[in-house]
Amino acid sequence: MSSPPNYRGYRFPPEIISHTVWLYHRFTSSLRDIEDLLAERNVIVSYESIRQWCATFSLDYARRLRKRRGPGGDRWFLDEVTVSIRGEHQSLWRAVDQDGDVLDILVQSRKDTRAAKRFFRKLLKGQRRIPNELITDKLRSYAAAKREMMPCIVHCQIKSANNRAEVSREQERQLRGVASPAQAQRFLSVHGRVHNLFRVGRHLLRAANYRVLRGRAFAAWQEAACVQ
Repeated sequence: MSSPPNYRGYRFPPEIISHTVWLYHRFTSSLRDIEDLLAERNVIVSYESIRQWCATFSLDYARRLRKRRGPGGDRWFLDEVTVSIRGEHQSLWRAVDQDGDVLDILVQSRKDTRAAKRFFRKLLKGQRRIPNELITDKLRSYAAAKREMMPCIVHCQIKSANNRAEVSREQERQLRGVASPAQAQRFLSVHGRVHNLFRVGRHLLRAANYRVLRGRAFAAWQEAACVQ
């Protein structure tokens, strides 16, 4: 594990900083909404400070969560969606596994074979494994990239087969305020890790079991933020 986050020089304690970053990436709330939520608890901090905390610490937290969790499942569901960032169209490439956990996200300006290959390389590097099956929509770029990079993998392009990936789109709602593709990439990378950590299948569990798993998720977040 890398060295712990450096909170030295900040006026607020690490517990408040890490909780603020968690609020921003756990819920689809704006920076000003988070400012109000903290003010209700008598924590007076500006939304610009919240932005700076998220920019400084969120990626470090996400890396720690990723190392802690390890690789995802062996069936990859991929999709891409067009989003508007400052009036320019960008393609949000996303992969989830059979359990609905986000494997990786990449913001690119294109949907061609080169873009698909770049996304595959990022996936393979992050997961350090090849899947047993690849499920995508009918975008030709997937098939072309797959033939070159993962020729022996089963590839399913049946209509609606990748619904598991398409339903994982709550991240898009918070992209309206981002200033650049790089900022969108940074936000989505962290959001995906937080989503995985706290997605414990509440509707499938008894209340007591859900609370236990939620408590473990909070403990994992505190460990990643080094505030225990």
